[in-house]
Amino acid sequence: MQNTVLQLDPSDNVLIALRNLRAGERVSFSGREQVLVSDVPAKHKFATEPIALGGNVVMYGVLIGKAREPIRAGEAVTTRNTRHESLPFQESSQSCRWTPPNVSRWAGETFLGYHRPDGQVGTRNYWLVVPLVFCENRNIEVMKQAFEEELGFAPPRIYRQQVADLVRRYRSGNLASVPWQAPDLDPETRSRSKLFENVDGVKFLIHQGGCGGTREDTDALCGLLAGYIHHPNVAGATVLSLGCQHSQTAILREELKKRNADLKKTLLVFEQQRSGSEFKMLSDAIEATFLGLVEANQCTRSAAPLSSLCVALQCGGSDGFSGISANPSIGHVSDILAALSGRTILSEFPELCGVEQELINRSIDREVGARFMQLMRDYAARAKAARSGFDMNPSPGNVRDGLITDAMKSAGAARKGGTSPVTAVLDYPEYCVTSGLNLQCTPGNDVESVTAQVGAGANVVLFTTGLGTPTGNPIAPVVKISTNSDLARRMSDIIDIDAGPVVAGEKTIEQMGEAILERVIEVSSGGCRTKAEMLNQDDFIPWKRGVSL
Repeated sequence: MQNTVLQLDPSDNVLIALRNLRAGERVSFSGREQVLVSDVPAKHKFATEPIALGGNVVMYGVLIGKAREPIRAGEAVTTRNTRHESLPFQESSQSCRWTPPNVSRWAGETFLGYHRPDGQVGTRNYWLVVPLVFCENRNIEVMKQAFEEELGFAPPRIYRQQVADLVRRYRSGNLASVPWQAPDLDPETRSRSKLFENVDGVKFLIHQGGCGGTREDTDALCGLLAGYIHHPNVAGATVLSLGCQHSQTAILREELKKRNADLKKTLLVFEQQRSGSEFKMLSDAIEATFLGLVEANQCTRSAAPLSSLCVALQCGGSDGFSGISANPSIGHVSDILAALSGRTILSEFPELCGVEQELINRSIDREVGARFMQLMRDYAARAKAARSGFDMNPSPGNVRDGLITDAMKSAGAARKGGTSPVTAVLDYPEYCVTSGLNLQCTPGNDVESVTAQVGAGANVVLFTTGLGTPTGNPIAPVVKISTNSDLARRMSDIIDIDAGPVVAGEKTIEQMGEAILERVIEVSSGGCRTKAEMLNQDDFIPWKRGVSL
């Protein structure tokens, strides 16, 4: 039988309701019995003891809030009676100690990837077409239209066909509602007309940057695009530039040198103001890109160790079960990869508020911990300067499903990073090169954060969600993991893995983590496509270094 409540740490003074509980109901935990004095929805928390005005609300063993008013034992913890609060943090003098999990099962495991000349290994083989400035977005769209259908990469025309059917029925005078056939998302069906069998697609990025912003924005955008061009999932790239914008080609090339001083992949750059005409630029770009695809098609998959994986750890649309099912499950994946000398990236700095000291204590040396502290403080200062703060991070959906303070949300979000040492701290948009767990400064915004993680080299993204988030990425497969089985059933078109059995007590965190890693290997080898890939969910939003939480 499924438990009714869950206590995450012996020092907690709140419990998590695993199902809807009613006022007057008696619940048992740790040999004690509690009578509820208010209704407590599933995923929400209630006090196990009276908490006085200003008293600490503790969960995961850390401070996650203060009482706005006295909270009775058995009363639900809400935004009305609790406000965000977190502990201060400081430099740690203790040395990091870690006992890695037993990884003998995975020691000789490999995946089939695309080996690049610089030693990186891709899980996909894409050609990238990017603008240096928003002025070129229309030309990017023109190239996209020209390439996708002719090369067999276009998404299904199911919705266009639906509109055509509606037009036909309107003209015939019969607009009676008729259920429409769901689109065929089988990648095998859609790939039969592909010209280049070893190329996974041509990805066309658009953005609203490149000019009119600060020099910091310009450098960050060029750094991010350089990360995408250098990425192991990219065989080569075509860049369109207007010519007069802030984000000059020279800046992009300088950022590429920071990531790889000897870039061997094909980089094609076309500048409209030097081309004589838009037609000539596009015609030249299309021909050169096609020849680049011919070359990219020569690359085939071969075995690579799991240490070649760089896995992003991300959450979005979190709920009250995120921190007890899906997040710790991918945290176990992170620990396995760290023990195998792979790389993982934990981002979303606003969602590490309240667990800073734990991460500082886990840093491999003082320099790593100090950099994390400085980036967190700088980010918090920017938020305050804009009359905001990390406490504003939880969304209405988060609050509705039990995450009522940022510190509460952060305590669960940090579990995506497992227990391994923090080996490096990256500022945006730096590239990830250090084995083990890397912390990366990004906002909590799902797409901005995933965009940054992939720009740092993540060749797979593990994305947990409790409410349902369709986020994907143009060049890296995003594996979507639901925190609860109800979501997996309701939104099966976007969910790849159901971590709900952890909540139900049917699987342990370790068992779920190993099942997720098996899927990662399958996805990385090209054995299956993620739901986000099947839906062509190619989200790409560069972070402008203002206040985005």
